[in-house]
Order: sequence, then structure tokens, then C-alpha cells
Amino acid sequence: MIGVPTFGFLNKGIGAIADLISGDGDIDDVDELKGAARDIQDKTKGLIETEKKRTPPREIAAFREEFGDILENLGKTLVVFVDNIDRCSPKQAIHTLEALRLFLFLQNTAFVVAADEEMVRGSVAAHFKDINERHITDYLDKLIQVPVRVPRVGVQEIRAYMFLLFADAAGLDSSVIEGLRRGLEGSIQKSWKDEPLSRKDALALLSGKATEELETAFEIADRLAPILANSSAVQGNPRIVKRMLNVVRMRTRLARRREMSLDEALIAKLALFERCTDAGAVAALYRTIQEGNDGKSILLQTLETASTEATSFKNAYPDEWPQKHFDFVREWMLLEPKLADVDLRPAVYLSRETVPIRAMRGGMSKRAAEALKLLINAPSINSQAPRIALQAMDRTEAVSVMEALLAEMRKVADWVNQPPGWHGALILAETAPETAELLARLIRNVNGTKLKPWLRASLKRAPWWDEQRERTK
Repeated sequence: MIGVPTFGFLNKGIGAIADLISGDGDIDDVDELKGAARDIQDKTKGLIETEKKRTPPREIAAFREEFGDILENLGKTLVVFVDNIDRCSPKQAIHTLEALRLFLFLQNTAFVVAADEEMVRGSVAAHFKDINERHITDYLDKLIQVPVRVPRVGVQEIRAYMFLLFADAAGLDSSVIEGLRRGLEGSIQKSWKDEPLSRKDALALLSGKATEELETAFEIADRLAPILANSSAVQGNPRIVKRMLNVVRMRTRLARRREMSLDEALIAKLALFERCTDAGAVAALYRTIQEGNDGKSILLQTLETASTEATSFKNAYPDEWPQKHFDFVREWMLLEPKLADVDLRPAVYLSRETVPIRAMRGGMSKRAAEALKLLINAPSINSQAPRIALQAMDRTEAVSVMEALLAEMRKVADWVNQPPGWHGALILAETAPETAELLARLIRNVNGTKLKPWLRASLKRAPWWDEQRERTK
């Protein structure tokens, strides 16, 4: 019954048991039953034993011992590279770090952990509640025995990286690109005593393959490298630099297909502004382009004229742009090419995937754009300024404004906290019910059926949400 084989031993005792139960048994039946029991005990010894208690510490200790023996017998050092741990959720990051602790003190074992220290510190703080900075430091010190901090990338490194990216995008042979890489690397290694490799010398490393287009691209790299290395929005991050240049190349190709007479340097300059400022500043700049005569911004004309003198530039700097962008904007205005006298409408069209405020071909009206800006920055659902702006706006533009708001909110993948524009979206859905369905659809797509506590609390005061839920049942 319990799965233990009897091997027929019980047959010897079946008759004896039957006789004893019926009352016909004698001493021989008792002896036969005892003999059967002894046979079963002897033959099944070891089949059924009391299970030894197994605990996690014992299992870990046994695993460490066996794994250590394997490494010692192999005579090899195990090196494990752990990357992107700073991209994990706090819970997963800590679980991974705790798993590493299991191996850290084994012989012939080394772990190389590449991560953003601040992100990891944040994960430790989030996982271990109410932990102070000293304890976070102690925790990491016990894990990371030899810290190696990668220096921040400087202007020369960013410049060289951009040269290589442009050369690769030009489709040059790998051997030519390798020659350029070696020359740039040697120049950077000696930059502590020698002048950096000039643009002319860098082009000479291309074995006669330099085209006019590449010369222009290297010139762009020369101009952009200082800002990309020093801007707080980029900080020399190679991934951001590459992404921005990919955007520039994509827009350049689109411009050629649509027969737009746009210089690649001009496209790069506008893409840099988008990257280093915020959505509000970009929206304001592109709105002045759409409202200007022949796509020429009066604001850009004023700023370019004033950029050479600090006081004049400060007076010309628009109030709607945050002061934190002041230094960057002034540097940006001094960059070539100048933009004031150029029809920038084609560039605005090309950038529509980045700045949703002008996604429609004809652009929003000035009142709709102002309402959108107020909605994005609405501090609460009771804010009156965006409500007043919505009343002054043409009601037919409400859906376009909501779509622009939702585009901003989609930039946040995980709604742990309120995404930018959340309160404005609630105000718009309440004021213009025809836009509520768009917002409800985004909420369902991002959060599913299980809403986060803050979101559930916000929607309790939104009657349109109940109506939308009823429609989807």
C-alpha cells in the first residue's frame, strides 16, 4: 500500500493471521507469523529509513564544498562577469548580490561586477527598509573588495568615438576603421603630453577613403564633442551619444528622400537641443518656428544676436524656459550653423517623433499649445490655469492635445509613480469626455487589470473611468 515491495514474504503469515483472527490459531501459527515479520525486516532493511533533516545552510555548505573541490581539481580560476545588475528591480538586484555572496570566498573564483553604483545603492536602500547611508556603504564594501571606478569620458574621448561612429556609418572597410581606431587610441593615450589628433590628421588615417560627407561629419563631431561631454543631460555617456547620432542620420536620410534642403549639421544642432533641454523648452522653440514667417523664428534671431554678450543674452532668455538650461542654451546658440535665417519647418517636421506637441502636419494652434504646456505641468487635478486655457481653446483640438499628453506619458514604462502630465490628462478627460477613452486605453495597456495604489486612488474621483470600464466588459 505504501509502495514497499513484499517479495512474497507476507504470504507466509497470511494463513497464520487468518487462523488467529478466526480463533483457530495455535502456537505454530504464532511462530510462523513471527518468522514472517523477521524476514520482512531483514529483507527490507534500508528501503525505509527516517529522512535526514536537510536545511538550507547544510545544503549551501555541501554545495560550496563540492564546488570548491571541483575548481581545485581542475586547477582553473573561474571568472564570472556580471553586467546590467543596475537595471534590475531592487528585489532582483539584491537577490543577485546575495547569490554572489555564496561564491565570493571560494578559492579560485573571481567576480567582476559592472554596474552604476548609485543605482545599486538605491536598490539596497529600497530593499532594506530604513537603512542609513553608512550601512549601505558597509553592505557594498563587503561585496566589492576591489572597486574600480571608470573615469568620466572627456571631450577627446567623445570626439574620437564620434569620428569612429561616422566612419562606420559611411560604410568604410573594417581595416580602414581599425586604422582610424588605432590612431585615435594612440593620440588619447598620449594626450597628457601631446596635442590631440587634429581633424585633418584623423581624416588622413582613412587611407584616402575620406569623402566630402565624412569631412562634414568630422567637423560636426568637433563642434558637438565639448557640449556632449559637459552637458548634464549627456555627461559623455557613449550610449546617449550613439543614440543621438542615430537620430541625426535617420532624419538626414528622411530629408533626402523628401527633397528637403537640410544640412546634417543643422539637424544635429536641433537634435542636441532636444536631448539637453526638456519637452517644454523644445515645444516653445518649435512653436515659434511654426508661427514665424517662412519658418524663421523671431526668438532665435533675438537670442543669436544677444549670445555674444552675457547681459544681453540674459535679458533675451525667454521666461518659459527653465533657468537650469541657461548655460547650455547660450553655448548652443554659439554653435555653427546659425539658425535664425533658415526655414526650419522641414526640421520641425522631421522631429515630430520626438516632440509630440507638433505631431500634426499643420501643427496645433497657439492656444492649444499653451493649454498642452499647462496640462503637462499641472501640479494637481484642482489646478485652475489649465482649465481656463482649455476653455479658451477650440474644442475640436481636445483629442490632439490628449494624444500629445499620452505621448509624454508613454515615455514612462513602469508607472511606479505618476508619469508627467497625469493630472493634466485627468483634467482634460473630465473637461472633454471624448478624450477619456484614449486615456483609459493607455491606463489598461500600461497597468493591465491590477492598478497601482496611487492610480486606483486617483481614479476614484474620475466618474469617466467607471463608464469606460463598463464599456470594456
